[in-house]
Amino acid sequence: MRYKNQNIFKNIKEQYRRYFKKTRGIESIRQYNTPRFKHPSVDDMRNFNTIKHVWRSNDRLYKLAHEYYEDSEMWWVIALYNQKPTEFHFKEGDVVYIPVPLETILFYIGY
Repeated sequence: MRYKNQNIFKNIKEQYRRYFKKTRGIESIRQYNTPRFKHPSVDDMRNFNTIKHVWRSNDRLYKLAHEYYEDSEMWWVIALYNQKPTEFHFKEGDVVYIPVPLETILFYIGY
């Protein structure tokens, strides 16, 4: 599901071709384009329903995604919404905002 809306391209740039040929014996590889997500503005965030969760020492983003979205692979949505790319950016006692429903935030960010 993570890559469902991603464009795939064949990387044939000369700098990579030499590397691929030397290390893997291939001419090119297929890659996914890097997604560009729109982050909600402060005004937009007021329009989302969120669940407040206080970060505890044993919390992990994938666990929160599983708990609130029933899909641990959606951990990055919580990270993106809170502008903290990994769980190591959260400290115990931080408030984590979990946007719900998941479909609303995914539509908004362009996923």
